[in-house]
Amino acid sequence: MLAYQGQNSQVENVSTAAGGVSQSLRMPLYHQIYLVLRQKILGGELGYDDQLSSELDLAGDYGVSRVTTRRALEELAADGLVVRSRSKGTRVRYRQERRSTTRSGKGLLQKLLTMDNKCTVTVEDFQYLPASNDVAQALNIGVGDIVQKAIRIRHFDTGPFSILITHVPQHVGKNFHMRDLEKMPLLQLLERSGIAVTEARQSISAILADAELARLLNTDVGVALVDVRRIASDENGRAVEYTRAIYRPDRFQYQMTMSMMDGEEANQWSSVKRDEG
Repeated sequence: MLAYQGQNSQVENVSTAAGGVSQSLRMPLYHQIYLVLRQKILGGELGYDDQLSSELDLAGDYGVSRVTTRRALEELAADGLVVRSRSKGTRVRYRQERRSTTRSGKGLLQKLLTMDNKCTVTVEDFQYLPASNDVAQALNIGVGDIVQKAIRIRHFDTGPFSILITHVPQHVGKNFHMRDLEKMPLLQLLERSGIAVTEARQSISAILADAELARLLNTDVGVALVDVRRIASDENGRAVEYTRAIYRPDRFQYQMTMSMMDGEEANQWSSVKRDEG
């Protein structure tokens, strides 16, 4: 990534530039432009072989100097996202290879199981340790109670796309070992152990990659990641699994098809079970 040369390394004659960049931020303007363009490429707004605006045009768009936009484009080229040529300008060289999962909420657990069978899984960490406050609360156990913790990395052909950090109570974890987690999804291991998972509560948020997450997912520090947390319960309502799944959004996304349903006071959206995967 970039080596900052101080917050005043790029000084422009404007206090706030156009296009979502600002000199008031503690970040060089060239890096702000780099991040904006990088997101457009990774997000698909700029597709493979699309041509970016010239240095001069970008300078006008963002209200900065041509030197600043040149450096932003050079950083994109250093990342392998674009290729620069005097005759053809700057063109995108990133191909979208994001896997899409389309399901209703009811099919989520089964789809996650199917996806596990289609990717490669490596176990980064496996141990038994006392439950922290958040783990104890999620599993409805006492702080300090022993739980099994596992960290797994899931890979597509293009590289790692998610980290799974799972905690299960000790009596659940004793039913399988580290090698089992390399070969089978946790949900399938629970079912093999006679534990019927019937319900899951899930929340979805976003985080920025720290150094460790960036290392595990082979990405850059500071990039946005999808953070999914799930608590799975058995048929008796007991929590048997607490999972945190962290995804690279440029390699994976979850889609849901919705339909408009008649409501008593107003129409409302409802999920539809439709598998396009």
